[in-house]
Amino acid sequence: MTQTEDKTTLSTEDTPLVPMEKIVSLCKRRGFVYPNSEIYGGVSGIYDFGPLGVELRNNIRRYWWWSMVQTNDNVVGIEGNIITHPRVWEASGHVENFVDRLVECKNCKRRFRVDQLPKENLEQNKCPVCGGELGEPRVFNLMMETYIGVVEGERMKTYLRGEACQNIYLDYDNVQKSSRMQIPFGICQIGKAFRNEVTPGNFLFRQREFEQWDLQFFVHPSEMQKWFDYWRERRFEWYKGIINHKDRLRLRPHGPDELAHYAKQAFDIEYRSVLGWQEWEGIHWRQDWDLSRHSQFSGQDLSYTDPETKERYIPWIVETSGGVDRTFLNLLLDAYEEEPPSGKDKEGRTVLRLHPWFAPVKVAVLPLQKNKEELVTTARDIHKRLQRLMVSQYDDVANIGRRYRRQDEIGTPFCVTVDFQTLEDQTVTVRERDGMTQIRLQIKELPAYLLERVMWNYS
Repeated sequence: MTQTEDKTTLSTEDTPLVPMEKIVSLCKRRGFVYPNSEIYGGVSGIYDFGPLGVELRNNIRRYWWWSMVQTNDNVVGIEGNIITHPRVWEASGHVENFVDRLVECKNCKRRFRVDQLPKENLEQNKCPVCGGELGEPRVFNLMMETYIGVVEGERMKTYLRGEACQNIYLDYDNVQKSSRMQIPFGICQIGKAFRNEVTPGNFLFRQREFEQWDLQFFVHPSEMQKWFDYWRERRFEWYKGIINHKDRLRLRPHGPDELAHYAKQAFDIEYRSVLGWQEWEGIHWRQDWDLSRHSQFSGQDLSYTDPETKERYIPWIVETSGGVDRTFLNLLLDAYEEEPPSGKDKEGRTVLRLHPWFAPVKVAVLPLQKNKEELVTTARDIHKRLQRLMVSQYDDVANIGRRYRRQDEIGTPFCVTVDFQTLEDQTVTVRERDGMTQIRLQIKELPAYLLERVMWNYS
């Protein structure tokens, strides 16, 4: 039983969409995300993750890996390098086709992607911001170049990977043989990708350096539809299970003009925020395009021989491709809530209703007063014991109400308060974040009580 399962689905109409500025402010103020190189003026589209941000990202990664690899007998994982042979990107089509068509306003100098301009602005050749005249479309390649070697004239130009999944295709044959996997099977990876975005923006939504997660699931062509449907539904249910506002999630099929030439179908799992409906993860019908291209460009045979039927074929691929950073942002947008003052509460509160699985801090241990040595000693002892099992935070600064509010704002699901009754009967107050309900519990029962509620793989 989890907190998210206890709650009814929150209606978008009841809860306004959160302005991005609120999330940006929270992230910097509480140590989730900082602008990269801020003391030098920052770099557009690049961010650093602070103490709480690192914990949240690690929890997101762990849960995805646990869901996709650890609990599936026919899925394994790899970790590929961000630099590969340059021919990889020729085979994948990125060198030739990984481009954006942009127009620049002659007046305000802003740049816009042609495919994202409102139709009326495109037809009238007018800037959507200032109404100025737009210039001719220009093509920009999004690949980030780098070089291997130190001697000028002998260095080899290559690229920081534009998408993480290419490593899976490169290692497919090694994985299949070394792991003795038989089709159908999948390979997962979480890894950095780089895109030289000309118009990065919307905070973490569009960055130049970001982290993707991919599953490439290899199947017999005759079973492609079966496995495509399976992973489409499974990934959609996975996302439904980690958010509060389930009515903000949808599956959108790609139209004919969006499909790659080899794809019979594709779907986007989309989340509705202040940015509108935006892609969270893509489910793609890749057929045998990737392995065939790499086989052609490398000269290596990447076909598979069925051990029973002896049929030889290039496996077809179902891809599920999303990302850590976009999940990070959407979880914050979904969880953030400002509650107005009510009853004895004169200030109201800001609360992050993150699922306990993802909360960067699982429990805060708070002595009722910091000038009472017995309370502080007991609280620190409890904190040290819990710290070995989960991320625990000790806090004795300000009154107990303000400390509760600080923990609510960063999404901590439970607070443990050590008070004078604790010294008498070894019980503590356990406060739950969402309902602010409180119970008394024996100190010795705390670890099991908390683990059952904050760890997805605890049993």
